[in-house]
Amino acid sequence: MATDYDAPRKNDDDVNEDSIEELKNRSNNRQSAVVDEDEAEAAEGFELPGADLSDEELQVRVLPAQSDEFTCASCFLVRHRSQVAREENGQFFCTDCEG
Repeated sequence: MATDYDAPRKNDDDVNEDSIEELKNRSNNRQSAVVDEDEAEAAEGFELPGADLSDEELQVRVLPAQSDEFTCASCFLVRHRSQVAREENGQFFCTDCEG
């Protein structure tokens, strides 16, 4: 923003009066960006379709570790043999846990 150095300067009283007036106008014109909403109350209105899963059982087919896989002794994830970082006492550690 350009400043006009030739313009008459305001004294301290004028600056304070202008500032107070500006602040009053700003406070009247300003709208709050924060929404006051109770999360618990808002959650009561939502009902997920088919949300009652109390009688359901999860059917998952679990496969044993394959010959080219190992279970990391640190994170316990099944990884491919190419991700072995080190072996210690028969236990394997993956590259993510070593890095």
